[in-house]
Amino acid sequence: MNNVAACLSKVRKGNQEAARELVEYLQPMVTKIVRARRPWRAAEEDLIQEVYKKVFVRLKQYKKEVPFHHWVSRVAVSTCIDALRYQKRRPEYRWADMSETEAEAVESNLIDQQAESPKGLLVDSEVIHSFISKLKVNDQKVIRLFYFEYKNSEEIAALTGWSEPTIKVKAFRARSRLKNLLIENNILDRTGRMVER
Repeated sequence: MNNVAACLSKVRKGNQEAARELVEYLQPMVTKIVRARRPWRAAEEDLIQEVYKKVFVRLKQYKKEVPFHHWVSRVAVSTCIDALRYQKRRPEYRWADMSETEAEAVESNLIDQQAESPKGLLVDSEVIHSFISKLKVNDQKVIRLFYFEYKNSEEIAALTGWSEPTIKVKAFRARSRLKNLLIENNILDRTGRMVER
């Protein structure tokens, strides 16, 4: 884009074509920031849309004291940080990249670890950690980094030296092994549904 200031002026006046131009100009930068910083379960496209929404809503706040793309990058980073904070307040949903029925067994007790049902506590955090400790060392590591320390694949790559594709494969296999342990210990049935207690 040759003249960002002229485009911004048109956008502030409600010019839709200029708004589309601005989005196209920002797309590579915003996508790169979101991919590098998004929480594990956040949908990339949803987070990108949230960044654009904030940019357009706050456009009047941009005072030209810094280059426009720097201002937008701060909005994008803060949006990702907000999403991460939200996810950390609700960590039980990090299990949801298992199937819905598989995650149900774990989530039901992570939501409120003190909750008792008439049939007793279904799965507490000690039980989950005991299952994880039965996995191979690398499986334990990838599950703990993803689900308990909230690291993304880029951060895990930096910590472990594994490539991002390797991390994704390891995470998939570790989840499968954990699921099998839950089945073997009658937490889940063969279909992935929680066993009645």
